[in-house]
Amino acid sequence: MIPIKPVSTLAPGVPKSTIDLTHIPLDVASKYLAPGSLSFSALPPLSLYIHFPWCVRKCPYCDFNSHEVKGSFDENTYLSALRADLESSLPLVWGRKIHTVFIGGGTPSLMSAAGLDRLLSDIRTLLPIDSDAEITMESNPGTFETDKFRSYRQSGVNRLSIGIQSFHSGHLSSLGRIHDGDEARRAVEIAQAHFDNFNLDLMFALPGQTLDEVHQDVDAALAFAPPHLSLYHLTLEPNTYFAKYPPVIPDDDLSAEMQDVIHARMSDAGYFNYEVSAYAKPGKQAKHNLNYWNFGDYLGIGAGAHSKLTFPHRIVRQARYKQPQTFMEASLKGNAVQEAAEIEVADLGFEFMLNTLRLHQGFSVNLFQERTSLLLNSIEKELLEAESKGLLSRDHQRIAPTPLGRRFLNDLQQLFLKE
Repeated sequence: MIPIKPVSTLAPGVPKSTIDLTHIPLDVASKYLAPGSLSFSALPPLSLYIHFPWCVRKCPYCDFNSHEVKGSFDENTYLSALRADLESSLPLVWGRKIHTVFIGGGTPSLMSAAGLDRLLSDIRTLLPIDSDAEITMESNPGTFETDKFRSYRQSGVNRLSIGIQSFHSGHLSSLGRIHDGDEARRAVEIAQAHFDNFNLDLMFALPGQTLDEVHQDVDAALAFAPPHLSLYHLTLEPNTYFAKYPPVIPDDDLSAEMQDVIHARMSDAGYFNYEVSAYAKPGKQAKHNLNYWNFGDYLGIGAGAHSKLTFPHRIVRQARYKQPQTFMEASLKGNAVQEAAEIEVADLGFEFMLNTLRLHQGFSVNLFQERTSLLLNSIEKELLEAESKGLLSRDHQRIAPTPLGRRFLNDLQQLFLKE
């Protein structure tokens, strides 16, 4: 049974007070809903996200759902809870194929080789997965063991995403990372030995970082010829240690100069900046993330995981319980979902543009109606305003942010936010 927030759109003649949709499966609850304006002729591609919530140490900049390991964690119970969560979700995705799998965290590489093998075996048992599906696992230096990563590869993981952040030991210390520069390099070497496809995460505009040090970090990463690089600007997120005790970071002018240097260096090395923070060699874009940015569907299982699922006449978002212990208890009782709600029709245009405008090449005109069930003219006023400000370009085939729009992406996206 899936908890659903009561909706305001009821069939004619049905008093709202007489219907409790809080614990009715979606397919049953739908008969109480009035026919809406949404009608999808085909469902978008479906990805699977699995959240592993534990870390060795909580980084001061991190606002993800991660929890420090206090001695140990109950891997077996958590894996059982993941399976139970997936089993409870099957009616929502019945008959749909999984195109990509992403195991994120937290630090999933804390999982044992046997645990990872059990997890992927459970997934294959319960869901149809594409034969060439991209299966990514996040990992952090300091948790790399050659034998364990060899086993991960044999179990079916075919792409790693490694949280390097920097090759500079001093900056790693200021970020609260558990590894140093030498361990970062060793982690990449182990990844290279077992994986053809991997991503390196780097951050810039770090406390006390100079332009020359940004050069050094990028060059150190490029020396490994990674198929994919993600380069993130450090942001001081709410509810983090850095938000409470903010460090001195490069000002806007210096951080913009850093970003320009990164872009030039990556372009010279043959990488395409296909998304705001993502650079890839040809054909090595992150398929899982591309599905997010193209407003595809994803089923999220695990503590704090989110889902976006399309049905013939609506799109629903879900959120799981965040605390690992609470999640395990709830999931093993058959109800890991803490809340679920339909996306309001008025919000669909903004949500679509919030994602797709992150892509350098934008989106095909037809994709808007395919993924929102709305006509493109529903956002015509906003498109015209974005064009008039030089933030957007479009023709009969494609809509994309201009170089100015990419630089001021937040301003561009906010134009589509309905009042």
